[in-house]
Amino acid sequence: MPKISRRVGLVSLLGAVAVAGITIVLATTTASSSSSEPTVRDASAHFVAPSNGIDGAFTFTANTADDSGVRRLDVLAWPESKAKEPTAGDVADADRATCRKMGDEQARCTYTLRVTEEEADGLERGRWVISALLTSRDGDTKFVREAADVSVDF
Repeated sequence: MPKISRRVGLVSLLGAVAVAGITIVLATTTASSSSSEPTVRDASAHFVAPSNGIDGAFTFTANTADDSGVRRLDVLAWPESKAKEPTAGDVADADRATCRKMGDEQARCTYTLRVTEEEADGLERGRWVISALLTSRDGDTKFVREAADVSVDF
């Protein structure tokens, strides 16, 4: 009987070690795969033309996220008819949205530009595209060439 008990004990011990090893591998794989790249989603843009001496506005809003947190969101609006589409570098030198934390990893970012009647007269009519460059707290970036679009017609 003692030999059987030792065998059962040895098999049980080997089984426990195997289960522990699998658990460690799964935990390591899950931890390393939880790292994610920055995201820009649910983006929208609106243009309200100035009227009767009251300024209009161009507004862009997006939900952003990264596992390290959001540092900033830069935006650049450009007419679709523009000969050259902007690069991430062009957007990095553009305007910055105001980002409000929505948790450790997420932020809602909004950019608003007031537009006077005089400024509106100089705007190209038609479809405008908004490019966005998200920078996370750990320095990762996500460039979205066409995050949203808006029609500038009035």
